[in-house]
Amino acid sequence: MTDQIDTFEDYRSRMNERVLGLDNLVIKRVFSVDSLAYTTDGRLARQTKELLGLVATLVLRCDDCVRYHLLEGVRSGLEKEELVEAMSIGLVVGGTIVIPHLRRAVEFLDEAIEAEQSGEASG
Repeated sequence: MTDQIDTFEDYRSRMNERVLGLDNLVIKRVFSVDSLAYTTDGRLARQTKELLGLVATLVLRCDDCVRYHLLEGVRSGLEKEELVEAMSIGLVVGGTIVIPHLRRAVEFLDEAIEAEQSGEASG
Protein backbone atom coordinates (compact mmCIF):
# COMPACT_ATOMS: atom_id res chain seq x y z
CA MET A 1 0.00 0.00 0.00
CA THR A 2 0.98 3.60 -0.17
CA ASP A 3 2.35 5.56 2.74
CA GLN A 4 -0.76 7.74 3.03
CA ILE A 5 -3.10 4.78 3.07
CA ASP A 6 -0.94 2.77 5.48
CA THR A 7 -0.55 5.73 7.82
CA PHE A 8 -4.26 6.52 7.71
CA GLU A 9 -5.43 2.96 8.25
CA ASP A 10 -2.87 2.16 10.96
CA TYR A 11 -3.72 5.26 12.95
CA ARG A 12 -7.47 4.82 12.50
CA SER A 13 -7.37 1.19 13.56
CA ARG A 14 -5.13 1.82 16.57
CA MET A 15 -7.12 4.79 17.80
CA ASN A 16 -10.51 3.16 17.19
CA GLU A 17 -9.34 0.31 19.40
CA ARG A 18 -8.26 2.75 22.09
CA VAL A 19 -11.48 4.77 21.90
CA LEU A 20 -13.66 1.67 22.03
CA GLY A 21 -11.50 0.43 24.90
CA LEU A 22 -12.78 3.34 26.97
CA ASP A 23 -15.85 1.15 27.42
CA ASN A 24 -18.37 3.98 27.06
CA LEU A 25 -21.83 2.87 25.96
CA VAL A 26 -22.60 6.05 23.97
CA ILE A 27 -19.29 5.87 22.09
CA LYS A 28 -19.83 2.19 21.31
CA ARG A 29 -23.36 2.83 20.05
CA VAL A 30 -22.33 5.72 17.82
CA PHE A 31 -19.52 3.64 16.33
CA SER A 32 -21.99 0.80 15.75
CA VAL A 33 -24.57 3.04 14.07
CA ASP A 34 -21.88 4.61 11.88
CA SER A 35 -20.66 1.20 10.80
CA LEU A 36 -24.16 -0.11 10.10
CA ALA A 37 -25.09 2.98 8.12
CA TYR A 38 -22.29 2.58 5.58
CA THR A 39 -21.38 -1.10 5.40
CA THR A 40 -24.73 -2.63 4.52
CA ASP A 41 -27.07 -2.26 1.60
CA GLY A 42 -30.55 -1.07 2.47
CA ARG A 43 -32.91 0.92 0.31
CA LEU A 44 -29.70 2.69 -0.68
CA ALA A 45 -26.77 0.70 -1.98
CA ARG A 46 -23.48 0.85 -0.09
CA GLN A 47 -21.91 2.77 -2.97
CA THR A 48 -24.61 5.45 -2.77
CA LYS A 49 -24.08 5.74 0.97
CA GLU A 50 -20.33 6.18 0.43
CA LEU A 51 -21.01 8.98 -2.06
CA LEU A 52 -23.38 10.68 0.38
CA GLY A 53 -20.84 10.31 3.17
CA LEU A 54 -18.13 11.73 0.93
CA VAL A 55 -20.18 14.82 0.08
CA ALA A 56 -21.19 15.43 3.69
CA THR A 57 -17.71 15.01 5.10
CA LEU A 58 -16.15 17.18 2.41
CA VAL A 59 -18.61 19.95 3.29
CA LEU A 60 -17.82 19.42 6.98
CA ARG A 61 -14.10 19.57 6.09
CA CYS A 62 -13.13 16.38 7.91
CA ASP A 63 -10.08 15.07 6.06
CA ASP A 64 -10.07 11.75 7.94
CA CYS A 65 -13.71 11.17 7.06
CA VAL A 66 -13.14 12.15 3.43
CA ARG A 67 -10.25 9.67 3.24
CA TYR A 68 -12.39 6.94 4.78
CA HIS A 69 -15.21 7.45 2.27
CA LEU A 70 -12.81 7.68 -0.67
CA LEU A 71 -11.08 4.46 0.32
CA GLU A 72 -14.33 2.62 0.97
CA GLY A 73 -15.80 4.04 -2.22
CA VAL A 74 -12.88 2.72 -4.26
CA ARG A 75 -13.10 -0.64 -2.47
CA SER A 76 -16.83 -0.85 -3.19
CA GLY A 77 -16.17 -0.45 -6.91
CA LEU A 78 -16.97 3.19 -7.47
CA GLU A 79 -15.14 4.72 -10.40
CA LYS A 80 -12.90 7.75 -10.09
CA GLU A 81 -15.32 9.83 -12.14
CA GLU A 82 -18.19 9.01 -9.76
CA LEU A 83 -16.14 10.02 -6.73
CA VAL A 84 -14.94 13.20 -8.42
CA GLU A 85 -18.52 14.13 -9.37
CA ALA A 86 -19.60 13.64 -5.75
CA MET A 87 -16.70 15.83 -4.61
CA SER A 88 -17.80 18.51 -7.07
CA ILE A 89 -21.18 18.56 -5.34
CA GLY A 90 -19.41 18.90 -1.99
CA LEU A 91 -17.48 21.85 -3.37
CA VAL A 92 -20.64 23.54 -4.63
CA VAL A 93 -22.40 23.03 -1.30
CA GLY A 94 -19.41 23.87 0.88
CA GLY A 95 -17.94 26.71 -1.15
CA THR A 96 -14.35 27.64 -1.81
CA ILE A 97 -13.30 26.92 1.78
CA VAL A 98 -13.51 23.24 0.74
CA ILE A 99 -10.76 23.62 -1.89
CA PRO A 100 -7.80 22.74 0.41
CA HIS A 101 -9.66 19.59 1.48
CA LEU A 102 -10.46 18.81 -2.14
CA ARG A 103 -6.74 19.00 -2.99
CA ARG A 104 -5.87 16.50 -0.27
CA ALA A 105 -8.82 14.32 -1.30
CA VAL A 106 -7.66 14.14 -4.93
CA GLU A 107 -4.15 13.21 -3.85
CA PHE A 108 -5.49 10.47 -1.56
CA LEU A 109 -7.92 9.24 -4.21
CA ASP A 110 -5.10 8.77 -6.69
CA GLU A 111 -3.22 6.64 -4.16
CA ALA A 112 -6.34 4.64 -3.25
CA ILE A 113 -7.02 3.84 -6.90
CA GLU A 114 -3.40 2.89 -7.48
CA ALA A 115 -3.46 0.61 -4.42
CA GLU A 116 -6.76 -1.00 -5.50
CA GLN A 117 -5.45 -1.65 -9.01
CA SER A 118 -2.32 -3.28 -7.60
CA GLY A 119 -4.46 -5.38 -5.23
CA GLU A 120 -3.16 -3.67 -2.09
CA ALA A 121 -6.28 -1.80 -0.89
CA SER A 122 -8.45 -4.70 0.14
CA GLY A 123 -8.55 -3.55 3.82
